[in-house]
Amino acid sequence: MASGATEGRAQELRSQIDEANYRYYVLDDPAITDAEFDALLRELIELERAHPELRTPDSPTQRVGAPPSERFAPYRHAKPMLSLANAFDDDELRAFDERVRKLAGASVSYVCELKIDGLAIAVDYRDGALERGGTRGDGSVGEEVTPNLRTIHTIPLKLREPVSFIEVRGEVYLRKSDFEKLNVKREREGLPVFANPRNAASGGVRQLDPKLTAQRRLSFFAYAIAEPPPEIATQSQALELLRTLGFRVNEHIRAAANIDDVITYCREWEARRDDLDYEIDGVVVKVDDLATQERLGAVARDPRWATAFKFKPREARTKLVDIQITVGRTGTLNPNAVLEPVQIGGVTVRNATLHNADYIESNDIRIGDTVLVTRAGDVIPRVVGPILSERTGKEKRFTMPDACPVCGSAVDHPEGEAMSRCTNAACPAQVVERVRHFASRGAMDIEGLGDVMAEQLTSLRLVRDLADIYALDASKLGSVPRMGEKSIMKLLAAIEDSKARGLARVLTGLGIRFVGEQTAAILARDLRTIDAVAEASFDVLQASEGIGPEVASSVRLFFDQPANLEMIDRLRASGVVLESTAQAPAGGGKLAGKTFVLTGTLPTLSRDEASALIEAQGGKVTGSVSKKTDYVVAGDAAGSKLTKAQDLGVAILDEEGLRALL
Repeated sequence: MASGATEGRAQELRSQIDEANYRYYVLDDPAITDAEFDALLRELIELERAHPELRTPDSPTQRVGAPPSERFAPYRHAKPMLSLANAFDDDELRAFDERVRKLAGASVSYVCELKIDGLAIAVDYRDGALERGGTRGDGSVGEEVTPNLRTIHTIPLKLREPVSFIEVRGEVYLRKSDFEKLNVKREREGLPVFANPRNAASGGVRQLDPKLTAQRRLSFFAYAIAEPPPEIATQSQALELLRTLGFRVNEHIRAAANIDDVITYCREWEARRDDLDYEIDGVVVKVDDLATQERLGAVARDPRWATAFKFKPREARTKLVDIQITVGRTGTLNPNAVLEPVQIGGVTVRNATLHNADYIESNDIRIGDTVLVTRAGDVIPRVVGPILSERTGKEKRFTMPDACPVCGSAVDHPEGEAMSRCTNAACPAQVVERVRHFASRGAMDIEGLGDVMAEQLTSLRLVRDLADIYALDASKLGSVPRMGEKSIMKLLAAIEDSKARGLARVLTGLGIRFVGEQTAAILARDLRTIDAVAEASFDVLQASEGIGPEVASSVRLFFDQPANLEMIDRLRASGVVLESTAQAPAGGGKLAGKTFVLTGTLPTLSRDEASALIEAQGGKVTGSVSKKTDYVVAGDAAGSKLTKAQDLGVAILDEEGLRALL
């Protein structure tokens, strides 16, 4: 007989699990991690196993999930859509195998399937056509979401072979690449980002407007048939039938002759999980023979013939102690969470990224919050969001600084942009990346000054800003490890040669935000000297074709910084040419008055070479497409500029067409 304390603990566990189920399945707002939920459920299962009198009809151990939402019509499954018991280590997998073989009275073979981290759904087909579909819900009744499922391209609207009726089960998920794009878009729109692909997929399937579902770009893997036709004898054959009918079936499914093969598969994919473009949180192990499955049956919420091997958790709850700012190599101010140490996936996590100020604000993350932290592969851990139910009122809101915490210079945060940036090109936190960029082929093209050399020069304090490159000599370079006399002379010669590259290359190399090679060429062509660029007003800058308000503001901000002007004076004193070296074509040229935009990769010409050919004949090359654009020259992997040109009716050329004009 259970004691009063044991009975009270069982009631407490049931209450906690019911609340967690409600928040996860109905509100799409989980308050605890999967690992914490599993631990609660396992404790309740053990209590009820030891004290059967505590098991109640409404216990979470007797259910599959949560009741369906009243927002949707009910969807009734052809047969119960059960959830799975979990195994967390090799011993538990072997115990599962022992139970199966004992009940089956013989050895069995298995099928191993990756456990996709998404939302389980079922879809019905009648006479080969998609009729209706719904979520798992409580296993018997889910939510009908047919219009939303029709937007998922990997769910066929019509089967490739005629079938009178079939209920197919599978997992709707969101690819990692699509998840990142979705969150970037939401950040730009000022919306809260999703915690993980699973939440985004679950919310996407359960939208009231199918157009919103379509925007999520969801995917689907089929993994089961509710009632396989008589000629199908194994799970392996059922999967082959699904492929034949036109469903996408996971390509990594593998047959296992025994439990040792199962364990090998589980360990392999726990190590390889980050190789995939979708999240997996374990492996589903099923008895292959369907007749044996039927004979084994189910107990309570779980089939006896299957289990889910769960990978080590990669998310946890902890306290957000502080938010500190670091400055990236491109000047971005990056907020980082200082956490109470917590174990995630076998690693102690003390710090995590918070992305940017918009992310902190849109997710209402405050210093002192209990937060959910996730860690995927080798990616730096990130704070997903606060656990609002644990907020005490003592938490503090965070604001980004107005000055760079490294050098004290002004911080730029353009309207509509997620990131704040330090405006000082000589900021110590940025020097390495700026040196590398300045010396790159598209800028000053200093051979021998690559990533490693940039790191060495800055770490030895030989280069503190871009102008210091031209103060290098044999004596200074002699202190760089593994730099022999020949290498020193070669690098010094390359530095000397770079002085004559001209204004466009200098402007490119300075790393002014939004000023790439094309924009730098426009500024050099129209304003001719760096002093003219530095003194140009906002309106004068915008008068150049292709220079919009974003570019003009960024240029103006760069040249308003005294440290940047001082650096340019030192470049001039070193003999760097700060004037345009481009010559206007005699007689105007064949392309005089014509405006071009380049997009994509051309077969034989680099973008610089194509621009030079156009400008040599009097044409202009700009960075954006407008009604004033005469031609768009498009190569492979042309992007949005090509689309805009098509929308505006702008003439489109390939490289051959450009050469014909020339």
